Amino acid sequence: MFNLLDFSKEDVDAAVLRERLPRAALDVEQAVAAVTPLIEAVRREGAKALRDQSEQFDRVRPRLLRVPETQIDRALQELDPALREAIETSIANNRKGHEAQLPHPVVTEIIPGGTVTQRWIPARRVGLYVPGGLAVYPSSVIMNVVAAQVAGVDQIALASPAQRAFDGSVHPTVLATCALLGVREVYAMGGAGAIGAFAYGAKGETADDGQVLVEPVDVVTGPGNIYVAAAKRVVSSVCGIDAEAGTTEIAIIADSSATPKFVAADLISQAEHDPAAASVLITDSTELVTQVRAELERQIPQRDHHERIVTALSGPQSGTILTRDIEQSIAVANAYGAEHLEIQTADAREVAAKIHNAGAIFVGDYTPVPLGDYLAGSNHVLPTGGTASHASGLNVMAFLKSVQQIEYTQQAADALTDRLVVFSHAEDLEGHGASLLARREGK
Repeated sequence: MFNLLDFSKEDVDAAVLRERLPRAALDVEQAVAAVTPLIEAVRREGAKALRDQSEQFDRVRPRLLRVPETQIDRALQELDPALREAIETSIANNRKGHEAQLPHPVVTEIIPGGTVTQRWIPARRVGLYVPGGLAVYPSSVIMNVVAAQVAGVDQIALASPAQRAFDGSVHPTVLATCALLGVREVYAMGGAGAIGAFAYGAKGETADDGQVLVEPVDVVTGPGNIYVAAAKRVVSSVCGIDAEAGTTEIAIIADSSATPKFVAADLISQAEHDPAAASVLITDSTELVTQVRAELERQIPQRDHHERIVTALSGPQSGTILTRDIEQSIAVANAYGAEHLEIQTADAREVAAKIHNAGAIFVGDYTPVPLGDYLAGSNHVLPTGGTASHASGLNVMAFLKSVQQIEYTQQAADALTDRLVVFSHAEDLEGHGASLLARREGK
């Protein structure tokens, strides 16, 4: 369990690091081939295809795909008060964190009488996906919905897989969280079919019903497995997507000052998500490696999902990277581009300042990833598989369009006309200049 890669005696550049670092073997192209027929079936057959796919993958055939609002309300009434308090705290903290991301309109005077206004316009309608495989994720409801609401989205639809344990409906805790957030349009549909329904729309609660069941959306967001990620790729030419996020991962930069108990607990916390989850320790301390391994042996048997954890920590996607010093640890972390990056070092804030590839950075011994999963006020829908080198975590910008609004007076336009005419002739587009000259001549 927990393989060791020793880079401490090597000078390895970023390209080689990317090839040699632990990483789950994900074949997105193969997944695209698998999900494309599922999406096409939803386009053709609507609700029937969604029910067929639920029966195939979730082992239950939902009677109603759209969850009745009375069921959403009942789920809230039956929610455990302590869990309700935790969910409400998460909503409040995340709303505060996301409100800080909001850009504001800016009017710039280019020349006297000529302005360019930078506007941010929210998507009209969005589809939010909440997974429901090995665990229930009310936290993902919050991360998706709060970001969309803060952005100003008018229509929010949410999908989560049908649950066999709940007669083909969505998990009650997910429904209760939707109720707390004011989301009333919820569908019992999962996987690629749900992504396809959001992108293209779907008809008919019943086989002979030609009415619209799901209206197409402008943006689809939310975490999921490789098939959800592949489905997003397939529909990305039709609607906006947040990212092709795959199975969760954590990397921890730690030095000799780190507490082995904390490091082991955090590696385990991600490994319990999925047998394919990645947990990577990056350290320049051989003593810490030994101590963390001992802690893993001690702590894993105490966890509910210990078999899943052992599988994840034993896989090729997990392991320990032994480095020469903290600078090499930073280089390794930047090459890896972890979804979640914890920094447990003597100078954690200084190390964090040198990180440029990570979905989210958790600084110091008392900022573990689970804080970000639930209550820290940050978003936990983050880029995986090294895509943090170019992608951001889910935020309000996923639901906003940047639009420039240009306004010039007659005098301001005239002041630029001569130079514009020269420009238009240089590009052999003299009609461009003529449009300004016509205004100089008057009505």
